[in-house]
Amino acid sequence: MRYKYTIHNLDCANCAREVEETLAKDPRLDHVSVNFNTSKVSFDSETKVALDELNRLVQKAEPEAYLTDSASVDDVPAKPLQQTIILVIALAIGTISYFAPLPTAVKILGYIVAYSILLYRTARNAIKLLFKSHTLNENALITISCIGALCIGEILEGMMVIALYTIGKILEAKALDNSRRGVQELLDLKQPYANLLNPKTKQIQKISVDDIKIGDCLVIKKGEKIPVDGVIIKGETTLDLSALTGESLPVKVAENSSILSGSVNTGNVIHLRVEKTFASSTVAKILELLEDATDKKAKTETIVAKISKVYTPIIILLSLLTIFLLPTIFHLSFSDAVYRSLTFLVISCPCAIAISVPLSYFTGIGTASRHGILIKGSNYLDNLSSAKNIIFDKTGTLTSGKFSVTNIEVFDNTYSKDEIIDLLVAGETLSGHPIASSILKLRPKHAKLPKVKNFQEITGQGITYTVKNQHISVGNSLLCPCQENALLHVHINNQHVASVTISDSIKPSAAETIQALEKRNLTTYMFTGDKNSVAKSIGRELGIDHIYAEMLPTNKFHRFEAIAKNAPTIFVGDGINDAPVLRRADIGIAMGAAGSESAIEAADVVIMNDDLAKIPYLLKLSDFTKHIIYQNLIFAITVKILILIASLFGLANMWFAVFADTGVTLLTILNTLRILRKTYTN
Repeated sequence: MRYKYTIHNLDCANCAREVEETLAKDPRLDHVSVNFNTSKVSFDSETKVALDELNRLVQKAEPEAYLTDSASVDDVPAKPLQQTIILVIALAIGTISYFAPLPTAVKILGYIVAYSILLYRTARNAIKLLFKSHTLNENALITISCIGALCIGEILEGMMVIALYTIGKILEAKALDNSRRGVQELLDLKQPYANLLNPKTKQIQKISVDDIKIGDCLVIKKGEKIPVDGVIIKGETTLDLSALTGESLPVKVAENSSILSGSVNTGNVIHLRVEKTFASSTVAKILELLEDATDKKAKTETIVAKISKVYTPIIILLSLLTIFLLPTIFHLSFSDAVYRSLTFLVISCPCAIAISVPLSYFTGIGTASRHGILIKGSNYLDNLSSAKNIIFDKTGTLTSGKFSVTNIEVFDNTYSKDEIIDLLVAGETLSGHPIASSILKLRPKHAKLPKVKNFQEITGQGITYTVKNQHISVGNSLLCPCQENALLHVHINNQHVASVTISDSIKPSAAETIQALEKRNLTTYMFTGDKNSVAKSIGRELGIDHIYAEMLPTNKFHRFEAIAKNAPTIFVGDGINDAPVLRRADIGIAMGAAGSESAIEAADVVIMNDDLAKIPYLLKLSDFTKHIIYQNLIFAITVKILILIASLFGLANMWFAVFADTGVTLLTILNTLRILRKTYTN
């Protein structure tokens, strides 16, 4: 069973990694994930582990962190004001002790008090971590640096290091919180309550969405979100689907219309019959998907995490070496060598590097969801821009999937066109194929039709049935062999009597999308079960490079294997018939049909409104997210190296060191927020 908790007081991405590794060592916990971006901890376990026991494990890695069952991190208020007051008091004591004409003993006492107050939280965390899990983190680096500065007489600089570090942490937490809130606002799909209508008393009762049952009647007022999936049983209105699809145009709905949770009622009051509980509804699946998205780490994140694991011990070792090497190389005093070594420690704190990568992917996934695109993991967002091939299913993907009969040609004078239509409609009434709906439009719903017996549907070929002792076959050339160039043929008693031409219109954005993809040098393919002549006509019109027609699902899978063997390949399908290929693809993109369960289940990326133009947007988002990650890493590493070299030559003091740590972290967070504001035009 999968368990989820909220983690509090988690300071950095590196701390999240340490907590994750500690929890993963417990044999009862499998597939542990600690998501710093969402402050969530999740794992699989066959037995329920007590929360107190989990917290003991968490605090072994991060002493001040703890788990709660609460779904939000807002239940524990932040303490920036309290931290600021303590900081001001400590600095006042230290500054007065330094500048005031006081006896030496009093000055020393003042320094000890000021440093104790300033370093209390940082040093306590470092010591707890050292004794509980025998590891060192940035708290240890800062503590050693400040105490070292005090010991060699750099009183003010030592105080300023911890003061600026604390201020930087407060600002960093604020910036990170704003980033999280910015993304969470984009994902604000859940309606916290529902208006339940009592069928007997006709009274309305406000209840939690978790208490909604299938069959309940809900009243949805203007401005309220649809809490669960259902069917309108009274009234008509317009819905804002922008939270689901990214499109702002309102959609009209009336009685018997199925509507999805997460959309907003912008018109009249409607009554809704509940079809799914909240846990099974579209909005719950989307929220769960987005919450877990950054648990699937990209290659860049994994590399950074592996480096961070050994980073701090190496830095401390190098710092110790500088104490002994610098006096020999530069003829420095031991005191100056220690000062430069302590500056080296502060510069080397890994926060900016550890936080910039996961935060960038988190922001990219949140930005995509704002545009009605669900990405299931950082690895998929990362891989999108590396793709060399893209394969499209035809029906429902490149075309609208809405068929219409354009011509019926009768070849046997024994039958009139109306008789053929009656026979067709009678058989297709029992079929669930999309093409059947286009044939049913040829007759009114309640038209009198001949009685059908022995109905059989043959996958990938068509249907057979009996009417008045006549054996009828309706299907493609595999079921009804003939020379006519049409999608469907009608055979009666094994004789070809008619052919039906059915058209499926190309989506308006298809041609523009193919052009945009070819500008990126992607090789385009089309897979379809349709006739070769129809497939080639559509493929040529769109400018697709390679066209494969008359394919069964197994053919699609094997052909994909051959294409994807040598290069990363995207497959785009409708999420229903293409599930095997969507699952096999390096990146499977499903046309979500506003949240079809099969699409969300099978694909790595779901486009909620079926708009093909979102694919070039996705590729540009992937490009820009990786661009921001590289910017952040290059900037952070470059600044640290430059200031590090400067400190070794005595050209940078601890003030520069603090900027190299906290200042750089803040700048990388602010740079990451550009992903939210960037416009990704073709």
